[in-house]
Amino acid sequence: MEGNTTRIRTHESNEQTTEDTREETTDETERVCPECGGRLVNDAEHGETTCAECGLVVKEDEIDHGPEWRAFDSAERDRKKRTGAPTTKLMHDKGLSSQIGWQNKDAYGNALSSRKRQQMSRLRTWDERFRTRNSKERNLKQALAEIERMGSALGVPEDVRETASVIYRRALSEDLLPGRSIEGVTTAALYAAIRQMGLPRSVEEVGAVSRVDEMEFKRAYRYINQELSLEVGPPAPDQYLPRFASDLNVNDETEGRARELIQTVMEEGAHSGKSPVGLAGAALYAAGILTNDGLTQDEVSEVVGVSTVTIRNRYQELLEVEGKRQQAEQREYTETEAAV
Repeated sequence: MEGNTTRIRTHESNEQTTEDTREETTDETERVCPECGGRLVNDAEHGETTCAECGLVVKEDEIDHGPEWRAFDSAERDRKKRTGAPTTKLMHDKGLSSQIGWQNKDAYGNALSSRKRQQMSRLRTWDERFRTRNSKERNLKQALAEIERMGSALGVPEDVRETASVIYRRALSEDLLPGRSIEGVTTAALYAAIRQMGLPRSVEEVGAVSRVDEMEFKRAYRYINQELSLEVGPPAPDQYLPRFASDLNVNDETEGRARELIQTVMEEGAHSGKSPVGLAGAALYAAGILTNDGLTQDEVSEVVGVSTVTIRNRYQELLEVEGKRQQAEQREYTETEAAV
């Protein structure tokens, strides 16, 4: 009995080996040309398998797993895609829900009848109601639209707006909104995102596009910054230099000299407690004096958004710090020469 079992297993093993050998032989046969034994290549464009040596078409009408349409640029490719957009935090439902279009036309472009238009109008209404089923979703929808509006007015990139939406979602989930307006918290969330990403936007600029006054916006910002423990550092004056230098149309030498002045002030710690916007404008004005660029206090004040008195006071402080640094370097150099 045991011997029979052994023979049966051996027989099955032999059959399996024969099958594997036959498949390998078939694969090898398919890889070579049946006429000349040459190498076969796949032509995906025409859906054919041909011989590289003699040109024999071995297979044709192969299945093309790509799209059935052609596109000649990225815009046309995006327009013809039938896949949805990626999820985003800038929409209250993250872009996952469907939306009924506003066009009253069928798939062939024909106008709908009066009865169908009324039906589609009711469907749109119910679709909108189902997308925002509770007060939190309605709150979030209004807030994200406000962030998008202010972000577009300030010209901030999409990643900053998405960061602001995440901050607002956190504030909403932790019940930080009772007693505060949606506009105030959205402005605070956007400004916190701007600070986190290191963009050169001042409090005054953000407050100018907000629908609440600056005092309410600042209170909301301090509150969510404390409650959410946001890692927001103080803005550096040199972050504003490139934008102000571009608006004032100064040359590279003046901008570089202004950056050196700000670096000196920051190394000495003299920038603490002063507006970074005013320091940036004063540095450009002081650098213009040193390089004979011909900037006026009125021009700088108008671009920066601070008074001429602030520019005058800050640029004098910058030049004083720079003068002390040069005196210290000269004294150190003299001492070194005397020691040698």
